[in-house]
Amino acid sequence: MSNAPQPTPVRIFETFQAYQRTAALKTAIELDLFTAIGEGADTAAALAGKAGAAERGVRILCDFLTILGFLEKDAKDAKQGGRYKLAADSALFLDRRSPYYLGSIARFLGEPELQQRYWVLTETVRRGGAAPEQTSTAAEHPMWVEFARGMAPLMMPAAQNIAAILRAAESGPCKVLDIAAGHGAFGITLAHQNKQAEVTAVDWRNVLEVALENAHRAGLEGRYFTRPGSAFEVDFGSGYDVALLTNFLHHFDVPTNVGLLKKVHAALKPGGRAVVLEFVPNDDRVTPPVPAAFAMMMLGSTEKGDAYTYAELEAMARQAGFASCELHALAASPEHVVLARK
Repeated sequence: MSNAPQPTPVRIFETFQAYQRTAALKTAIELDLFTAIGEGADTAAALAGKAGAAERGVRILCDFLTILGFLEKDAKDAKQGGRYKLAADSALFLDRRSPYYLGSIARFLGEPELQQRYWVLTETVRRGGAAPEQTSTAAEHPMWVEFARGMAPLMMPAAQNIAAILRAAESGPCKVLDIAAGHGAFGITLAHQNKQAEVTAVDWRNVLEVALENAHRAGLEGRYFTRPGSAFEVDFGSGYDVALLTNFLHHFDVPTNVGLLKKVHAALKPGGRAVVLEFVPNDDRVTPPVPAAFAMMMLGSTEKGDAYTYAELEAMARQAGFASCELHALAASPEHVVLARK
């Protein structure tokens, strides 16, 4: 007799209702429930009072979040409704008082425009990519401002990792090109650790306003410059020691990326390095789960983007003229860095 588990429809049922998880987490962040629990409001009644919401609604939401693992519930008080406390990752990332708070990512990842692209996934699969009107490639698209304002905290571990890989704190004068800078966290982190570094950020003008705010907050006046426009059209200049290409190549197909990398190669000085940050799946394209699943995001939101393997990224860099490549795993991040040297 086989000991293999018997098939059940549970995975099918859960997947069809997965949208409820997104809505529940976004709502809890909007009501600031995680912070309220961290401050000691641990019953549905107390949380309802702080959130200005109905006790029934808060109780059902918190129970659902407990089922999902975001909260824990003390069963001893179940008859009185129970008491909630934060799971470890919720305490670290979803309590607004934490220096590692990530609640702002709901501004972008919870954006209805982003989610609606998957309502037409059948047509997208038939086409092999999103229709142009379903992407965010138009100049000055407001979605990228939301990205810049909301996603910076999520990128800080990767930014710190990149600074460590480049030994920024030990380097001398350094000229940095930050392509599709967004929030600016990557270039700003390098310049914060290397007081002799100068950063030139490229992105749409409205997005660069966010990067400039963050640069000024970090005290980088006189060392942070901008070149607004498309990365494919802007004159980068030349003589850079480092070029940052963080979470950008996955939006485009291989020929487009090779063309951009050639432009980056020309902007670097001899021995200069391009830093490519990406979700990099294994060659089987189904492991590890997070980098591999990122390909679905690209299918639904870009015309030709993908989650590229290291072999593919290395081949692109070689075609663009780079002499060598290294793959670096990052601590506390599902992404990898490909370091290409001119």
